[in-house]
Amino acid sequence: MHLSMVLLTLLLACTLRLGWVGPIGGYSQRWRSALSLFLIPSLLLVVTALAIVIMGPQGRMFRHREGWLSYGVALGFLAIAVGLGLYLAWHGWQAVRQARQHPKFEIAGYSGRLVGAAGVFSAQVGFWRPELLVSQGMLDYLDESHLEAVLTHEQGHHHYHDTFWFFWLGWLRRLTFWLPQTEALWQELLLLREIRADQWAAQQIDKLILAESLIQVVQTPLLASEEICAAFSCDAPCSRLEQRINALLDETYYTPSPNFIPWMRLLITLSPLMLVPFHH
Repeated sequence: MHLSMVLLTLLLACTLRLGWVGPIGGYSQRWRSALSLFLIPSLLLVVTALAIVIMGPQGRMFRHREGWLSYGVALGFLAIAVGLGLYLAWHGWQAVRQARQHPKFEIAGYSGRLVGAAGVFSAQVGFWRPELLVSQGMLDYLDESHLEAVLTHEQGHHHYHDTFWFFWLGWLRRLTFWLPQTEALWQELLLLREIRADQWAAQQIDKLILAESLIQVVQTPLLASEEICAAFSCDAPCSRLEQRINALLDETYYTPSPNFIPWMRLLITLSPLMLVPFHH
């Protein structure tokens, strides 16, 4: 019976992912769709494995005697999940420690860490309370109004705690990279994350100045992984840059709430735990 649970969960996860045909609708609808289809299949696999481990390798379930095969598969999957999470957390903490070695600065009402590099770069690096990194090249390259636009965008990432949430999303991405559409959904979420931060910044400053800043500095490389780094300047395709600028000029765009996660849809992922009482 446990092996049937594993196979059924795999089939359901793949079916849900294959049902995504790409970006459809407004940005808020795209966010809900991409986030749901990214999270639900991945979490279903994790929760199913957890339920099987809780039930154990012995006993019966609906009159079917269980064995070690499905239990070993589930236990191995959870071990990989935990090991991968610890590995990513360690690398994230190393990035934060490295960021904190740079001197502090304060400009235009924003405080952060100054990176003594000639490249044009800014990013939030960390988890729930990330560090704002700005390169010396950024300060030298942009005038005051465009620099303020960049820093306000970065404050948008801080406002939504993007580095924290995308650490967990990045963990699921690496854990279930073999599921259909994983990379496509990840790229969609990265784009929508940047659009959301752009929209938050556009409420504070002139959106045309923000768009100009975006064109000037968006195509510089990241200094850390996307899971724990939310950067204004990222090595993005031209199509992503175009979509960000179009979103800035779209008066109908609605920014989702800071902690928006499809909680009701995520209740589906807890369904495997409901089978635990039937194991004896």
